Amino acid sequence: MSTTRSLRVGLFCFDGTEELDLVGPWEVLSVWAELSSLRPQVLTFSFDGTPVRCAKGLRLVPDTSAQDIGSLHVLVYPGGAGTRPLTVDREHLAWVRGMRASTPLVASVCTGALVLAAAGLLAGRPATTHWAAFDELAALDPSVLADTSARFVDDGDVITSAGVSAGIDMALHLVARLESPATALAVRTEIQYDPQPPV
Repeated sequence: MSTTRSLRVGLFCFDGTEELDLVGPWEVLSVWAELSSLRPQVLTFSFDGTPVRCAKGLRLVPDTSAQDIGSLHVLVYPGGAGTRPLTVDREHLAWVRGMRASTPLVASVCTGALVLAAAGLLAGRPATTHWAAFDELAALDPSVLADTSARFVDDGDVITSAGVSAGIDMALHLVARLESPATALAVRTEIQYDPQPPV
């Protein structure tokens, strides 16, 4: 991927976004922007640029709108309850396909994969999603090669990740892929991400 100009990463947000699906990757990528000599731009945006209410009530004010986000190198599409109406919104799915056509890399978190599947972006490809959403994924596109055990699946120009916290792993993978594993490790150290669940 070219680094002749600043890398631009856009995280899409919508009503019903699962909070950590968005904020987890945002934290990783924003720390990357602080540490990296590449100085990537990390932006949040909603379709019309207005604030969104997330799945558990957190309100987020995005940086800009879909119309004004400009060209991106990476689109991060989170999941959450709000994805379900978007899977049947023809205008939105057309927008997703348009973004895919102009964006080198699209990455979903959790049930964001359902929208990618509904838009036809996962047809015949390996992908993952939240553990409880594989039946929905299959109903949207039976040709998707579901990986029920992976934290994330990198299929080149499309990356999907499993539920919620897996988006952090996926974002660290993005940093390693777009810059280097050493930089990803530095980000992981900075945010002290070293999972050792107490239960």
